[in-house]
Amino acid sequence: MPTLLPLLPTTSDECCSTATGKALTAAEADTIARTFKALGDPTRVRLLSLIAASQGGEACICDLTEPVGLSQPTVSHHMKLLVDAGLATREQRGRWAYFRVVTDALDQAASALRP
Repeated sequence: MPTLLPLLPTTSDECCSTATGKALTAAEADTIARTFKALGDPTRVRLLSLIAASQGGEACICDLTEPVGLSQPTVSHHMKLLVDAGLATREQRGRWAYFRVVTDALDQAASALRP
């Protein structure tokens, strides 16, 4: 038989406290959720790390395949998702694509749920 806990008396008509900080709007939450979803794959996190650690803060797609051990089309797919989420930018130079991390997007995601 479960143990019943006594109810505590309340001194106010309110049952719950309300948010005192700035809560995200639905649109802001959608944007941040897309960011976190893109970061939900370890390969994509690693790709961003590789780009950020590269000289000049940019990396060619040709330099990203070997470190993650995936084919160029698979790495391109991951990078497309990161670009679509606003976490990286892509610049075409001849036949190669170069990527940079969008640090503002990472900062926004990191601070979105802080009080």
